[in-house]
Amino acid sequence: MAEVTGVKVVEVCSVAPSETTNCSTPTSLSLTFFDVLWLRSPPVERVFFYQLPNTTTISFSHTILPNLKHSLSLTLQHFLPLAGTITWPQESPHPIINYVPGNAVSFTVAESTVDFNMLCSDTCQASLRHPLIPHLPTSDEQASVMALQVTLFPGSGFSIGITTHHAAMDGKASTLFLKAWAYVCSNILTESSFSSLPKHLAPFYDRSMIKDTTGMGAMYLKSWLNMGGPNNRSMKVWDLGGVNAMSAESVRGSFELTSSNIRQLKQHAKSKLNEDAHVTTFSVACAYALQCLVKAEEPKTEGVAFLFSVDCRSRLETPLPSTYFGNCIIGHKVMGGTKKLLGDEGFVNGVEGMNEALKKLEDGVFGEAVNLSTMMKIARDNRIFTTAGSPRFEVYSIDFGWGRPLKVDMTSIGKTGAFCVSESRDENGGVEISLVLNKQEMEAFGSHFNQGLQSL
Repeated sequence: MAEVTGVKVVEVCSVAPSETTNCSTPTSLSLTFFDVLWLRSPPVERVFFYQLPNTTTISFSHTILPNLKHSLSLTLQHFLPLAGTITWPQESPHPIINYVPGNAVSFTVAESTVDFNMLCSDTCQASLRHPLIPHLPTSDEQASVMALQVTLFPGSGFSIGITTHHAAMDGKASTLFLKAWAYVCSNILTESSFSSLPKHLAPFYDRSMIKDTTGMGAMYLKSWLNMGGPNNRSMKVWDLGGVNAMSAESVRGSFELTSSNIRQLKQHAKSKLNEDAHVTTFSVACAYALQCLVKAEEPKTEGVAFLFSVDCRSRLETPLPSTYFGNCIIGHKVMGGTKKLLGDEGFVNGVEGMNEALKKLEDGVFGEAVNLSTMMKIARDNRIFTTAGSPRFEVYSIDFGWGRPLKVDMTSIGKTGAFCVSESRDENGGVEISLVLNKQEMEAFGSHFNQGLQSL
């Protein structure tokens, strides 16, 4: 048993899909060009905190943990690829996700003595949440798709940490799985089996509807093969070093834009741009966070690039269902001068840039898409800011039967440097922005964030 920063690993086991496997669930999936882009990207990590003040080690071991494991097994019969591995056989032109009977998901059980309320607060030391996240094994030969960890905080509650391989799924797909698991777990006492899921939670796997008309997939595959190549088919993911993730000076902060704040930001943007301008909650939240970040950091580069993802499920020539399981996002960019974002009109300039990028989608989702080579060119002369998550994921609605989460955090942003956007937990229409910065930058960000809202 290992103990790190107050977290003791009690058990490391595997949870396999139920033997009553749903025969309609595919056991093998070829990666599409949407997936291949993320082949060696760092895994996505999230942790959900559930408050249960009366939780004891006994009640956790006898009730909560068995229900979580059993419901996970039942849910996995509908999500078999999550228990499989990603490989790139020599005879295959592209990587595949493959599940064979006997494959299972790594499931870690731990116990923590760290202050639960402090971990759930809006500001805490970044490294303290890291032990709540499971490791996702990858090697040259294969990569696991998902790993889970449940951590008990006696007398306070528990957390669920999830690590997923980005080449297997995007945020919408991983959230679909979590919602399905929560649905099964919360109904497990009244249902003996789950041969089917509600339509809005049932994953859609048909990839024949995705057509690579621009040759992006071949370009991505060639790039990966030649990166560290020749013919480099390694499944190892990049280690970005986690500069912000584990430093004692790094702080995780969460800031809320209330529905009233969002309305004011939209009104302000329209007054400066055009009353008929299409201004979304996502665009004003990102533009406001971006302005505050640039002011807090004061980049030395003359240019700033903001990269954000667009869900393409409904934008393809043949639209996909919202429950499509895999990646279906494309990166788009907003380019601007550092001074334009530092000034008083930085927020408005950010909104305008996002609107222009989104308008280009009317001519097709791939025309202005950011690929690997484009990203490298942008990085040479610009400070790149990125975003993760979406308020549309509704992560605070994921209830396993013991109430909604008290706090949700995407811990992987500490490694990627992105800021996360989600819905507010307690206010309909509000937005939560989370990020990892050093202490000085976080204080500066908070100051700019609050002062800017007061001046609206």
